[in-house]
Amino acid sequence: MIIGVPKEIMHDEARVAASPETVAKFVSDGFKVLFEKGAGEGAQYHDEEYEKAGAQLVDGAKAIYDGADMILKVKEPLYNEQLGMHEVDMMRQGQYLITFIHPASPINHEMVKKLAARGVISITLDGIPRISRAQNLDALTSMSTCAGYKGILMAANDLSTFIPMMGTAVGMIQPAKVMVIGVGVAGLQALATAKRLGAVTYAADIRPAAAEQAKSLGAKIVETGVPAELAIADGGYANKLPEEVLLKEREALKATIQDMDIVFLSALIPGKIAPIIITEEMVKGMKRGSVIVDISIDQGGNCAITPAGAKETKHGVIIEGIKNIPGMLPKSSTWMFSQNMYNLVKYLVKDGQVSLDMNDEVISKSLVTKGGEILHAGTREAMGL
Repeated sequence: MIIGVPKEIMHDEARVAASPETVAKFVSDGFKVLFEKGAGEGAQYHDEEYEKAGAQLVDGAKAIYDGADMILKVKEPLYNEQLGMHEVDMMRQGQYLITFIHPASPINHEMVKKLAARGVISITLDGIPRISRAQNLDALTSMSTCAGYKGILMAANDLSTFIPMMGTAVGMIQPAKVMVIGVGVAGLQALATAKRLGAVTYAADIRPAAAEQAKSLGAKIVETGVPAELAIADGGYANKLPEEVLLKEREALKATIQDMDIVFLSALIPGKIAPIIITEEMVKGMKRGSVIVDISIDQGGNCAITPAGAKETKHGVIIEGIKNIPGMLPKSSTWMFSQNMYNLVKYLVKDGQVSLDMNDEVISKSLVTKGGEILHAGTREAMGL
């Protein structure tokens, strides 16, 4: 089987889907690896390292797509301006694609339909369930660790004040207040980073167990008012709430949100559009100069007015909607991501062939398109299919 690793084309994306270490593992396992020249440079992994690991270096993305049975990427397929064509249009029937597709997000619906129309068999990494046997496959957790850490550093740079308490010759400067909404892997890392920087930390999560973890990191818990029986879905994930319950949650969090210097948003529902926690009206009531970092933007965002892929100031509040925060830590995130990818490919490939057992939760929850159809449940729901 031939694995292809193209260079990422998203603006400012420095990660790559394979490290020299994982290329060497693939080659040792009997795979052939086609690697686009220069694809690892942004992550400080160089062509000579890939060549030494056994990769065949290839000029240009088109040759990768033409020659590979399976494409490994970091980000969803995009329009390649240099080639004047969409990455999906370089793919063919029966070819495998493994990447973060975020298929339920409305901005990606047309791309997902194109994948299905071309007969591509696509697997989205954000669909990998957080279960014990899939831990080493779970790139979302790895990237969430990066996003939680870096997202708080971004907010610190945006903020016009110190984060820690500062005792000065002219008086005491009070510490910044940081609230994390959605205390999964990214949220916990954000809390830990904010705490290390000296902030007063607050946290909210509709899942009691998640809130308890945040409390153990020293955060003050803000109650959401959501009953536990409505909050928790299978596997301990957050559940999609009825609109009337979501309205009550917003009201319960509103006063605290509007008192914060930084709000870090990472509330996600696996395979579905992210819930809107902060409305535009709530933003209008926030302190001028405060910061929102919305890492849920790939699935639509937790703030109603987060700019997708950009940073903007709206109603005096700086809102970060940057989509590839882990890409700002390219070497560490590439190392983690590539290990997850290697483990996932090994999980899928049996005796040189890809095995897609739909009775396997890992497959059923991550498979997006196959045989010309869109199979991903959350995407079908979002599309109204």
